Amino acid sequence: MNIPFEDILKAAQAYEKDIVAFLRDMVRIPGESANEKAVIERIKTEMEKVGFDEITIDPMGNLIGRLGHGKHVIAMDAHIDTVGIGDIKLWTFDPYEGFEDEKVIGGRGTSDQEGGMASMVYAAKIIKTLHLEGDYTLLITATVQEEDCDGLCWQYIIEQDKIRPEFVVITEPTSCRIYRGHRGRMEIKVSVQGLSCHGSAPERGDNAIFKMAPILLELQELNHRLKDDAFLGKGTLTVSEIFFTSPSRCAVADSCAISIDRRLTDGETFESALEEIRALDSVKKANAVVEMYLYERPSYTGLVYPTESYFPTWVIGEDHVVTQSAAIAYKGLFKTDPVIDKWTFSTNAVSIMGRHGIPAVGFGPGHEDQAHAPNEITFKDELVIACAMYAAMPLVYLEQLKRKERT
Repeated sequence: MNIPFEDILKAAQAYEKDIVAFLRDMVRIPGESANEKAVIERIKTEMEKVGFDEITIDPMGNLIGRLGHGKHVIAMDAHIDTVGIGDIKLWTFDPYEGFEDEKVIGGRGTSDQEGGMASMVYAAKIIKTLHLEGDYTLLITATVQEEDCDGLCWQYIIEQDKIRPEFVVITEPTSCRIYRGHRGRMEIKVSVQGLSCHGSAPERGDNAIFKMAPILLELQELNHRLKDDAFLGKGTLTVSEIFFTSPSRCAVADSCAISIDRRLTDGETFESALEEIRALDSVKKANAVVEMYLYERPSYTGLVYPTESYFPTWVIGEDHVVTQSAAIAYKGLFKTDPVIDKWTFSTNAVSIMGRHGIPAVGFGPGHEDQAHAPNEITFKDELVIACAMYAAMPLVYLEQLKRKERT
């Protein structure tokens, strides 16, 4: 069929006020990780209003709205949990009441990433209104706990709900660019043991904090020589936390541990990252234990789905049918070529593509630099752009599949 790009864009523009009102409603409901129930219920109400064919909430608490029942299963995802607000003194407006003017909407979660959720729901409205259904089933997912453990929700959806789409659109903020990958990450713990004694005679003990000191210096040096990749960039590590135990302030510390935020570029694995640290002379000398953290916090439903804190790198080619479908949809709607790039941060695609090999592509309203920042905002015109893209992409993808079959 000829895809009515102009009609899709006009419809998205016509729904701007509805998208904005829905987003502002979500912002007014605090929904940090594992406390998303009220936000999920609000999204369910909006999906019912729009007219989804089926709406379900799985045992973890993820909401899945279905449109159509065709052969090709396509998903579009937004995590709807947010981080906290941090120091309220850094905000110039109420982060949960938010604000709006002619161009922007302010509030916690506007860019990261309830804006993508609002645009997706009204993309479904456009599909129904303009009769853009085809031989596809569209799943719109509102997923939980991403800020706590990115990808856990999709591990559950794929492994337990037994849903495996042909591809997934990640609606995290991309400034309305097309993103085709990002570095992975992992959370590492390094622990050393010491021996406590009275602080007046430290030579009688073995100070665990002093044992950790050369490890910290070697880790700082290791960061400079990690693998680089021409597209995704360099692997990095930083020490993000330090802990100790000691009988008192007048005693030698008997244990010390650190947390490492490790970003993995293409070609790095959790095994290689752990071995790099275990191979350090200071780690060997201190008999340090190097391990990954385990995430096992209950979701808001009470379900626990334990996973190691490893979030794999992923990338798809610029010539991949999914990347090209997004690019063709963008050019059809906006009469210009899109920017194709990558995220700096991590998304649910660590499970979708990184763990399970399901192609993913990113396109979302909002800007990365707004994520987790005080005075977070998003942009009304980007909400409309994203809405139009989400409505157009399924049919463009089907056309690209047919074209590949013919060739």
